[in-house]
Amino acid sequence: MAAEGGGKEMNEIKTQFTTREGVYKLLTHSEYSRPNRVPFNSQGSNPVKVSFVNVNDQSGNGDRICFNVGRELYFYIYKGVRKAADLSKPIDKRIYKGTQPTCHDFNPLTATAESVSLLVGFSAGQVQLIDPIKKETSKLFNEERLIDKSRVTCVRWVPGSESLFLVAHSSGSLYLYNVEHTCGTTPPHYQLLKQGDGYAVHTCKSKSARNPLLRWTVGEGALNEFAFSPDGKFLACASQDGFLRVFGFDAAELHGTMKSYFGGLLCVCWSPDGRYIVAGGEDDLVTVWSFSDCRVIARGHGHKSWVSVVAFDHCTTSVEDSDPPAEFSGSDEEFHEQIHFGGGRDRANSSQSRLSKRNSTDGRPVSVTYRFGSVGQDTQLCLWDLTEDILFPHLPLSRTRTHTNVMSATSPPATGTANTTNSTTNATSSVPTNTSSTTTNTTPSGTNGNNTVSISSGSSGTPANSLPAPLPRSNSLPHSSGPAGGSTTPNSNASSGSKGGSSIIDSAFIATGVSKFATLSLHDTRKERHEKDHKRNHSMGHISSKSSDKLNQLSSAARTAKADAAKTLGTLLCPRMEEIPLLEPLVCKKIAHERLTVLIFLEDCLVTACQEGFICTWARPGKVGLLSSQNPANSPSGTVV
Repeated sequence: MAAEGGGKEMNEIKTQFTTREGVYKLLTHSEYSRPNRVPFNSQGSNPVKVSFVNVNDQSGNGDRICFNVGRELYFYIYKGVRKAADLSKPIDKRIYKGTQPTCHDFNPLTATAESVSLLVGFSAGQVQLIDPIKKETSKLFNEERLIDKSRVTCVRWVPGSESLFLVAHSSGSLYLYNVEHTCGTTPPHYQLLKQGDGYAVHTCKSKSARNPLLRWTVGEGALNEFAFSPDGKFLACASQDGFLRVFGFDAAELHGTMKSYFGGLLCVCWSPDGRYIVAGGEDDLVTVWSFSDCRVIARGHGHKSWVSVVAFDHCTTSVEDSDPPAEFSGSDEEFHEQIHFGGGRDRANSSQSRLSKRNSTDGRPVSVTYRFGSVGQDTQLCLWDLTEDILFPHLPLSRTRTHTNVMSATSPPATGTANTTNSTTNATSSVPTNTSSTTTNTTPSGTNGNNTVSISSGSSGTPANSLPAPLPRSNSLPHSSGPAGGSTTPNSNASSGSKGGSSIIDSAFIATGVSKFATLSLHDTRKERHEKDHKRNHSMGHISSKSSDKLNQLSSAARTAKADAAKTLGTLLCPRMEEIPLLEPLVCKKIAHERLTVLIFLEDCLVTACQEGFICTWARPGKVGLLSSQNPANSPSGTVV
């Protein structure tokens, strides 16, 4: 995947780049890889992935790094910009036979200097829970592959929980597990719990508690990546069918949808305040989607091949009151650490409210800049700035940058977001005693089921204010929730959740409530779906077979969605290129010989990795001096990046 021709200069690998903050420099002695430093022959292997955790030890050396290369998994102390990497002493190293690790995630809540909980997903579908410090393999989930036989694409601990985790597969299914439960010796039997456009949620029918607690079926094809919002209440899913779907996690309600320009979506991430989502994929673009408006607000074009990772830089994202640019200071950098390592919801909410407050109109001009980055199969790193003229344009669809900023137009989205992101569909109903601790950890505290209303009202109130008359919401699709689940109608699903008044995770535990809840939410949904399918099929000139089976109904809806995908271009789901601002990268540099698979922003550096198995540390401006005393003779050859 070398860059396109053009001689030596085009193929030259960059070891530093400059932004408005200063110069980022590659620290060759802080490179992590397999101990022999030999480039990995990556043909046919799974992407190299990197996970970090901070174990909060007193030495100040609390960061730990885990990465997979081929069949191998490594766990090291990460010294970052402070000291050179010592690859001769991994804390733990594992070599797997018959299956390869594909992804992994640490639980930041339980991490200590003596013990960490690391989940590892595998190419054959299993998920392993290990402690690389104690050298223990505690549990293996889906061991017999009875739950799902396809490759694990993404695994994440549920924010705020010590025992619940979510696993995505290339089958398009998403499973919720509890580490305390077994997986059973027979394939699970499922009962439909909730259904919507392009997704369905099933609960596992079993007399005794077993995994999985829930199965989500999302879109068509693989579910490539998912990400929890900073407050842990929403889940963004990037799928191979090209759709981004954003759900309220506890109630499994579709909040909004977006369609790629073409091809599958491969990666997704949230802004630190939860207001924006960036997705990347096979259209070589990065797409910025507004959470409160449920619409695409910008695209970025700089990559020459598929975009494999997108990530926000929490440290460079800034909010200023008409002062010279000032970056987030101390407390917010700690907030970055907490968010990056999946930590405290309280900190997330406080920073969120700070951004919300400062974005409101109080007579002073406010300047907001979000920094995010992307890496791709073209071996390039791109950095992007999402600035005020894009976030709050005078005319939403104008491509000119000269419009003055009308702050009154920004006020409704700000308040709408505050309503939406701070509300949750938490349960106030009773919880079985044997699972009370895990359930409590799962759901954010301090809110109740009635807040569902503010999700629907917040979402429905903003479009009218934030979009001017020339572009009414009704332009999105002929039917309010179209082929992709209708990004424009968060209310249709929210209403059934409000009736239930309890979170979907609780419902999974309460066997008697399941059937009641399922019929309640299904009753109107099936009727609506049938009418919509009938209208669509009638206009297309063919009639689908009427099937009473719910799963067949879902697959027929998926086929319809595929046929309608071409119709999404030019709608709010997928605006045409000329209809929205096109961002250009601040920085676009070739930094590796092989395709890039990792981009992580840390407090004093950013970390990238390529498919050859080299994990590189780039010091932020002003941070490189920490290592200047190192003897360059000890550093590895400069030819490898």
